[in-house]
Amino acid sequence: MRVLLVEDEPTLALTLRRVLERAGFAVDLADDGEEALFLGETEPFDAVVLDLGLPRLDGIGVLRRWRAAGIGVPVLILTARGGWPEKVAGFEAGADDYVTKPFEMEEVVLRLKALIRRAAGHPSTELVAGPLRLDTTSGRGSVEGRPLDLTAQEYKILTYLLLRQGQTVSRSDIVDHVYDRDSDRDSNVIDVLVGRLRRKLGAPLIHTVRGLGYRLEAESAPPDQGALR
Repeated sequence: MRVLLVEDEPTLALTLRRVLERAGFAVDLADDGEEALFLGETEPFDAVVLDLGLPRLDGIGVLRRWRAAGIGVPVLILTARGGWPEKVAGFEAGADDYVTKPFEMEEVVLRLKALIRRAAGHPSTELVAGPLRLDTTSGRGSVEGRPLDLTAQEYKILTYLLLRQGQTVSRSDIVDHVYDRDSDRDSNVIDVLVGRLRRKLGAPLIHTVRGLGYRLEAESAPPDQGALR
């Protein structure tokens, strides 16, 4: 999943970025409010970690403008402003969750994963499709009890497809949600990674919808959708 991290303190920003990337997120970084506002309006993020004390435009201002523009991305506020009035202001501006500094890195990771799951309609930490199970907390997956050995990119793609189970997603959608903007974003690589995922799953779960992209679902796709297994 792709996350926008908005933090102006360089050391904390880099530490958080490394932690989030190790947890399987693709991370874009903004260090001021204006850049954050622009990225949130132009890029398809799955969640945002937003500091409040930002240069050029504060976090509350950024969040209010996103919500006024109809941008509903889940937002986790991360700030040293821990007083109740500040929390009220954050939630009234449209925040989904709030963590105050100092904090445990793992807490941020777990809260982000929960926000993304709930936004996609999956309250449980385990994503399930037929014989496939993926624990988003541990990062471990299995098919009929058989452990899956997934690369980082395979795990990201499988998580994205599971969160959108039953929906057709294009190759460009997958690229936008599993790579940050500085990555080599070649959509042709997606076909290769999906092919490897199919072989590892061993079950007909990921279907090709001709001219549109891929769909993950437990039951076979109808023949007229061009499902390839």
